[in-house]
Amino acid sequence: MYEKIKELVRKKDMCVLATVSGDLPHCSLMAYVTDEECREIYMVTLRESTKFKNLTLNPRVSLLIDTREEHPAPGRSGASALTISGRFNRIGDKGILDSVRKRLLERHAQVKELLDHPDAEIIRIRTASFLLLQGVHEAHFVEVKEEVGEDGP
Repeated sequence: MYEKIKELVRKKDMCVLATVSGDLPHCSLMAYVTDEECREIYMVTLRESTKFKNLTLNPRVSLLIDTREEHPAPGRSGASALTISGRFNRIGDKGILDSVRKRLLERHAQVKELLDHPDAEIIRIRTASFLLLQGVHEAHFVEVKEEVGEDGP
């Protein structure tokens, strides 16, 4: 099932990022790219945004990737929804930042102006678990083993 989950993450390129500050949730529609194993998901935002402020206060996040546009109403019975739990980690390695920036521009030309902004920051979400819902009743949970990468946990 993990391979099917990774296939969905790689196929899509937009997600909803849910952050929280105190008891106030905040959702943002985000363009993303991922590493090959879907262990890390990368996005760009401004440091003055609500989402970034929330991430620095509480690094735990939830992402939603879904297939609703592939299953028109009424019903949408074949739609899948993937909830990813993860943790925000800043990227300190310039080589990683340059590589991710290039990949973001290749997949999402519309974020060039944002990436060029002096207040922009590429954010990294390290995945902890995946919950794939297929239709109304079928659910699959996959927990990801924590690994320490070259840029820290």
